Amino acid sequence: MKASLRSATPLALISPNQLLNASTPGDKYFGFKYSKDRSTVMTMVASGKGGGLLEKPPTIEKTTPGRESEFDLRKSKKTSPPYRVMLHNDNYNKREYVVQVLMKVIPGMTVDIAVNVMQEAHINGLAVVIICAQVDAEDHCMQLRGNGLLSSIEPADGGC
Repeated sequence: MKASLRSATPLALISPNQLLNASTPGDKYFGFKYSKDRSTVMTMVASGKGGGLLEKPPTIEKTTPGRESEFDLRKSKKTSPPYRVMLHNDNYNKREYVVQVLMKVIPGMTVDIAVNVMQEAHINGLAVVIICAQVDAEDHCMQLRGNGLLSSIEPADGGC
C-alpha cells in the first residue's frame, strides 16, 4: 500500500482535525514544533483514517548548540583519567576549620573522613582528599583554595 505525504508545514499550521483524521487510509501527516528558545524539537507522525493514534510516540530531543548531551558528558567523566586532590599542611588554619571546609566542599565527606584527612595532612604534610575526574578535581581544588586551604591536584594511577 502506497502512502502519500500530505504536509511539509509545521505542526502549528495543521489543525487537530487534519492531523488526526487523515482523509484517506494511508495518508501521513508529519509535524514538528520548536520550543520558544529553540532548544527542544517535538516531532509527530499521524496516518490512516480516524482514531487519532500516532504511529510512534512523540520524540522530544533537547539540543544545545556546541554542547554534548548529558549522557556524553557523564561518559566522558567516567573515562577521563582520574586525578587526586591533595591537601597540604599549613600553619595558619585551625584543625576544626579544615574539617568544616572539607565537609562543605567535598560531596559525601563525613566528619570521620574529614578528620582523618586533616590529621594525615597535619602529620605527613600532605593528604589525598579525593580521587575523581580532572574537571571535578580542579573544581574541588579551587574551592579549597577559595576557603584558604593549600591544595593541588595530580594525576592518579588507579580508577575513579
